[in-house]
Amino acid sequence: MSAEVIYGKDLATQIRQEMKEEVASLSKEGIHPKLVVIIVGEDPASQSYVKGKQRASENIGMESDLLELSADTSQEKLLETIEQLNSVSSVHGILVQLPLPDQIDEQKVIEAIDPRKDVDGFHPINVGKLMTGQDTFYPCTPYGILVMLKRANVTVEGKHVVVVGRSNLVGKPVGQLLLNENATVTYCHSRTKNMKELTQQADILIVAVGKPRMITGEDIAEGAVVIDVGVNRVDGKLTGDVDFESASEKASFITPVPKGVGPMTITMLLHNTIKAAKWIHNR
Repeated sequence: MSAEVIYGKDLATQIRQEMKEEVASLSKEGIHPKLVVIIVGEDPASQSYVKGKQRASENIGMESDLLELSADTSQEKLLETIEQLNSVSSVHGILVQLPLPDQIDEQKVIEAIDPRKDVDGFHPINVGKLMTGQDTFYPCTPYGILVMLKRANVTVEGKHVVVVGRSNLVGKPVGQLLLNENATVTYCHSRTKNMKELTQQADILIVAVGKPRMITGEDIAEGAVVIDVGVNRVDGKLTGDVDFESASEKASFITPVPKGVGPMTITMLLHNTIKAAKWIHNR
């Protein structure tokens, strides 16, 4: 079997065109979705991510502001900045780029954002709504994965999903999202025994651990759908958590790295910001 490759980059381009039309339509109603991104310090990777988010926003006609704060910014100052943005009615989405400097408590920052403007989907209220199956802002990477599966016409209901990784950013929420779609979900992590036995049972295997080529073709079932969330740099090249060559010989669908899940993350951030604007304006 040679797997069909799900290119998130192509899908993201298609969805963003749909969003561009929606933003133009909302603009005619006087609704102008606006995202504000806050970055603290000059971490090169964070700078790159933030610039990508700004470009994507501009490309669909959405307003986007970037607030750059110095690396020595105090937690109090950052919280004051968030509080001010919470009160500005024209701001619909607030995103604080992680990681933050050591003097700042990330959880306190996340909790300071108005849940109605939490387009990253990390606020405990939105996490709780996800857990209880309510409509909310879903974390962007997990939501992007769900959209990729749906757009590829992969049936989730009744399938056995195995998630390798249990981070709060990807592993836990993607499992919950798919559970809400009536999948049966198993989590694997660093303490899991006989992991291969579990991954070989997966109809849909999602890998998000940050270990290059950890999963090979031997670890998956014939015809499985394999979603690789890992982004690792090996010998100057990006590679995923899945060994693409061996896995693609057995999988029915597979995502590549790069051009796979990554582009969908920013796309879902834009989606959440548009959704926030419509909620705030009761549309």
